[in-house]
Amino acid sequence: MTTASPAAGTASGAGTGGRGRAAGRPKRERFAVLWRRLPFTTTVVLAILVAGAASRTLWQAAEHQPSFAYYAYGLPSLEHGRWWTLATGPFFALRPLFYLPMAGTFALLTGFAEWQLGTRRTILVTVGGQLAAAAAAIQFLVLCRHSGWTWAAHIATTLDVGFSGGTLAAIAVASATLRAPWRLRLRAGLCVYAGVAIVYVGTLADLVHFFALVLALPLGHRLAGKARLAEPVRPSVREWRLLACAGLLLLTVAEVVMWLVPGDGPFGPSDAVSLSTPEILVMAVLVVPMLNGLRRGSRVAWRWAVGLCVFAVSQVLVVSGVLAVAKLVRAEYDGHGLSLFFVDNLLWTIELVLLLAASSAFRVPSRRRRRKLLRGGPDGSVARLLLGRNGGSTISWMTTWPQNAYFVASDGASYLAYQRHAGVAIALGDPVAPCGSAARALTEFRAMCENSGLVPCVFSATATTVGVTRELGWQHVQVAEDTLVDLEHLEFRGKAWQDVRSALNKAGTDGIEFRLVRLAEQPPAIREQVRMLSEEWIGDKGLPEMGFTLGGVAEAMDPATRVGLAIDTSGTVHGITSWLPVHTGSGTVGGWTLDVMRRRPGGFRPVMEFLIASACLALREEGARFVSLSGAPLVRSRDTAPARAVDRALDAVGALMEPYYGFRSLHAFKAKFQPRREPLYLAYRDEADLPRIGLALGRAYLQGAGLKDFAKLALRRQRVVGGGVVVDRSAAGTPR
Repeated sequence: MTTASPAAGTASGAGTGGRGRAAGRPKRERFAVLWRRLPFTTTVVLAILVAGAASRTLWQAAEHQPSFAYYAYGLPSLEHGRWWTLATGPFFALRPLFYLPMAGTFALLTGFAEWQLGTRRTILVTVGGQLAAAAAAIQFLVLCRHSGWTWAAHIATTLDVGFSGGTLAAIAVASATLRAPWRLRLRAGLCVYAGVAIVYVGTLADLVHFFALVLALPLGHRLAGKARLAEPVRPSVREWRLLACAGLLLLTVAEVVMWLVPGDGPFGPSDAVSLSTPEILVMAVLVVPMLNGLRRGSRVAWRWAVGLCVFAVSQVLVVSGVLAVAKLVRAEYDGHGLSLFFVDNLLWTIELVLLLAASSAFRVPSRRRRRKLLRGGPDGSVARLLLGRNGGSTISWMTTWPQNAYFVASDGASYLAYQRHAGVAIALGDPVAPCGSAARALTEFRAMCENSGLVPCVFSATATTVGVTRELGWQHVQVAEDTLVDLEHLEFRGKAWQDVRSALNKAGTDGIEFRLVRLAEQPPAIREQVRMLSEEWIGDKGLPEMGFTLGGVAEAMDPATRVGLAIDTSGTVHGITSWLPVHTGSGTVGGWTLDVMRRRPGGFRPVMEFLIASACLALREEGARFVSLSGAPLVRSRDTAPARAVDRALDAVGALMEPYYGFRSLHAFKAKFQPRREPLYLAYRDEADLPRIGLALGRAYLQGAGLKDFAKLALRRQRVVGGGVVVDRSAAGTPR
């Protein structure tokens, strides 16, 4: 038996207490942040929980308690003089199970509104919206309960609790602070929810929700204050498609709700007009592909949707004819559910009108037709001609590679190279265009993509192009960082250049010679060594060689590409670099971009420093003004820390890929050449496109990779991390 000393026990206790305080501190800090940024939302959520616990409604249904009528709002409460129920009712839920969605939606939606609008404005909108919506619903029932409307007479006798009316008013006003198309998406979702609920369910809560949106949505732009964004002059192509989808979704959800939860709404019982189970299944089979097609702008889906609406609307004519005949012959006709039938078909009529009004937004041809339309087009030779004439960015030469397709603008002098993957058109780099024509090329490229059912984006765009896309309402995120070395005054002097000078000196001592050549003109023995070096590098990775913006030996064989070779006295190739021309306009090559980097395992160790430094000197002698050491993907400088969620996600992907491709260590290696840095961006329409763009970029870079390759990659990572293996990525050994 081992006995612990008192001192040891005291130390242990102290350590545990320290950990407890350290663990508790972040929770207090998070609560402090919530209280500081969202005091109203936090207070109300806590008040709801406290009221539920004090009244025991957290575990006992409020509607079954004798005191329910004293804190629930509704027409009966006001008739009995209990006006305070308009203030007490919002802090309770009908049943214990409802507390979670009620408090959760209030925290999420009202919290978002408070974040966007500020605390004072959110209090005004939420409290005012709750009171105004409840008062409007009660006044509506006062006017309608004696009109013979059975539903109104019944709802006038019911009571309700909950803060959902104020929550919907707050989020409706906060929608004015969102940019397009998120504003329309949120408002369409709110209208679909409220429309289905009031027409097909019709409780007092649904009536309050309906009036909350009726009051808040028209005033949202005014109530949002300075936080509001300008309303678009007219709906864009995407917004027309979204409206059509939202309308069809509303009708489909309504049919499903009537089938699952038959109710007695304002227009009669839903079971009289609800579809049977086989009809619901057939409708789902038809509508789900239709919704996806309408979202993409498919002309075929639009025609099917129009046909479905015409079929639904035609039923009104048939029923109207039957009613007319019944009236003529004075036969009795069962009108059970007839009001809801006409309202339901009125909604189908509105959807038909919407589809016809938005017909110009649905021009995407069928898949077979798209293949015919997208076949052919200009080739790399035309791209090279326009690139030489207009000039481009440091990666524009990659647009001439054979795997790209081309979009030529209406002026005939501008183009974007792009690849299609996973329904996304990934444009590579800046538009190659005359001065002042980039905006037109990007606008027409976006229109081409939307009319072809493709998601447009621009990858590795410079700040100039990002400025143009920002005017189109697009977003951007940094995905790489270009490293540029100006050659005019380049001198390898000073302590910062010590590694480079050492590499040049050691190469002279070891008999390593630098040659700047065109690889296609080299002897077969040299070309074979280059291929062997590349194959060894690929085999060491466990994944296929990356493509898209990363070339290989095939691209290095292009006669327009220069290749640097490090060769010893016996003719052995110790390393290679390839350099792509950077056209600056009028047929001038003003710089070169580093592409391929390969070194022989066990060869001359500082071969990369030697090759890059020697190429800089040789290219300067030929008249080059700068070289780009290329942008390492998923890398940014230390001084540009990620702020948004998308930035943090890209950093996480970069960390995941680091053990296999060494992008970050490669970026650190390039710092030896004292470059100036310029960020490269991904420009995209909005965040909803990012998941598909991420999948498309993965396919673009790893076109030859399959599930088996990624399984091997995961196993290799597990062995590296689990075995504690440290990968040596010294500058001289960094592969590319």
